[in-house]
Amino acid sequence: MTGHATTDSTGPGAEVSVDLLIIGAGPTGLYAAYYAGFRGLSVAVADALPEVGGQITALYPEKLIYDVAGFPAVRGQELVDRLTEQADQANPTYLLGHSVTQLDDTDDGVAATTDTGTRITAGAVLICGGIGNFTPRELPVGTEYLGRGLRYFVPRLNELAGQDVVIVGGGDSALDWALSLEPIARTVTLVHRRTRFRAHERTVEQLHTSSVQVLTPYEVDKISGDGPMSEVVVTNADGDRLTLPAQTVVAALGFIADLGPIEQWALRLRRRRILVDPTMRTNRERIFAAGDIADYDGKVNLIAIGFGEAALAVNHIAATLDPTRSTTPGHSTDA
Repeated sequence: MTGHATTDSTGPGAEVSVDLLIIGAGPTGLYAAYYAGFRGLSVAVADALPEVGGQITALYPEKLIYDVAGFPAVRGQELVDRLTEQADQANPTYLLGHSVTQLDDTDDGVAATTDTGTRITAGAVLICGGIGNFTPRELPVGTEYLGRGLRYFVPRLNELAGQDVVIVGGGDSALDWALSLEPIARTVTLVHRRTRFRAHERTVEQLHTSSVQVLTPYEVDKISGDGPMSEVVVTNADGDRLTLPAQTVVAALGFIADLGPIEQWALRLRRRRILVDPTMRTNRERIFAAGDIADYDGKVNLIAIGFGEAALAVNHIAATLDPTRSTTPGHSTDA
């Protein structure tokens, strides 16, 4: 199969023909795009979001990531920028703002249709869709302050510089935001309804040695302010009430994942993830999956593992499209 991919975004209703369609422009999808180019495949990358980076760009572009090989620490957006620069070597067609709604088998591959009417014909498809569509769990009180102080994401830390910030939650995101905002905000208070946190042990240790005020077990009882938010009332089970100054409340209560159209694609699923074999192939011959969306016995969800799964999938896709190709790629230094 032949096809030429460009770095230009493609408009609604277009026709695209490539060797490989990658669904999902997060870290795994971007690395898969690079690796597909390394194996000589033309590639398109589709994502419902308007920009590359997936959850990193949407949720924590300024947070430090510590477990990517080669980086003692790297900010989310920097990692995305470097992955994009690497992926651009494959000259991919980016279909941003395109949600793939349908995947149909053809005689020599797969035909995909997006919600904009764009049709992509590809020899194979690699799904790197993270956890699918995700929406934040809402804070039970103060929803009328959404956009006036209440938020669920902190894409740019500097937006909260000099403010009194209350963060609600006990997971990794809540603690990461609290620690990241500590040197930027005027005050940072973390409110969690339990005494124990669901975050990495090292992060919990950092929290307790920081200047962040930690209130457990407390819950937000009321948000108030004349126009913009100005204060937050928190209570505990004993009825103790504290009033905190706050221009911003960050509700980091987790997300509700929705696989969206993926559930209609006749793929075998387990725990809302796509089952794959050791080659990252799904139960449909020309459809593969990698990253957080893929599942198999012993699976561990790490960005680094997603990179390895992407390379594994692309090598087997290359051999599927052309049986004369080896699944053993050789070394990039030999290219």
